[in-house]
Amino acid sequence: MSARFLRFAGLSLVLSAILLLGACHKKAVPAPPAPAAPPPAKPSATLTVSPINVHRGQSVQLNWNTQNATNVSIDTLGAVSPSGIRSLTPTGSTTYTLTAKGPGGTVQATARVTVTEPPQPVKVASSSDEELFRQNIKDIFFNYDRYDVRAEDAAALKADADFLAAHPSYKVVISGHCDERGSEDYNMALGSNRADGVRDQLVKLGIASNRIKTISYGKEKGFCDEMTEKCWQQNRRAHFSLDQ
Repeated sequence: MSARFLRFAGLSLVLSAILLLGACHKKAVPAPPAPAAPPPAKPSATLTVSPINVHRGQSVQLNWNTQNATNVSIDTLGAVSPSGIRSLTPTGSTTYTLTAKGPGGTVQATARVTVTEPPQPVKVASSSDEELFRQNIKDIFFNYDRYDVRAEDAAALKADADFLAAHPSYKVVISGHCDERGSEDYNMALGSNRADGVRDQLVKLGIASNRIKTISYGKEKGFCDEMTEKCWQQNRRAHFSLDQ
C-alpha cells in the first residue's frame, strides 16, 4: 500500500472524527417557558340590613356574604366569618361597613338602617279627667272692651297654672268670648286678644306653649243671653276646655 494512499486514508479518518465530534456537541433546543400563573381573584362582598327603617328598640337582621376573602370585618362587630347573619338592636341610625381583604385586593360594602322614635300613644281624656279639670280650672273674665287680665283674676290664673303644672299630660284650649255689643269682626279680634293674653300669662307662669291652643268665638257661643250688664260680664271671658 503506497504512502499516498495511507495519507489520504488518515486524512479522511481525521475529518470523519471532527464531523462526529461536531455533531455530538450540537446545541440542544430549549424547552418552551411554562405559562404564567393567573393573578389572584379580587374579593367580592354583599351586605344587607332588614328592615331598613325601624323604631328605637326594634331589631334588624344584618346579612353578609363574601368570596375570595381571607379577612372579613364589620366596623361595629369586628372580625366576622366570610358569610353570616347577625341580629342587632341599633340605638340610632347607623351605616354598617363591611371590609373584605384577600390576595386579590380589598373591597367594601355598606348597608344603612334608619332609627326613629316610636309614636307616642294618644291619651284620650276620661270622664274623671274632664270632671277633675272642670273642678279646678277657672275661666278668666274681662272688663268691657279690654283684654288685659284684671288684678282680681290674677290669683285664679295662678291657680290654673299650678293645676296644669301638676298635670303635665293635660292640654287645654282657651277660647276668647265677648258680649253682644260691637261688630262681629271687632269682637272676633277682641276675643282672640283675650285668649292669646291668657295663654301668654300661663307661659310666663311656666306652662309650655305647646300644651295650649287658642281660638276666638267673638260674640258667638255666649254663656248668657240676657241684655244686662251682669249677663254681658259673663260673656266677656277666656274659657278653658280640656283638649281632646
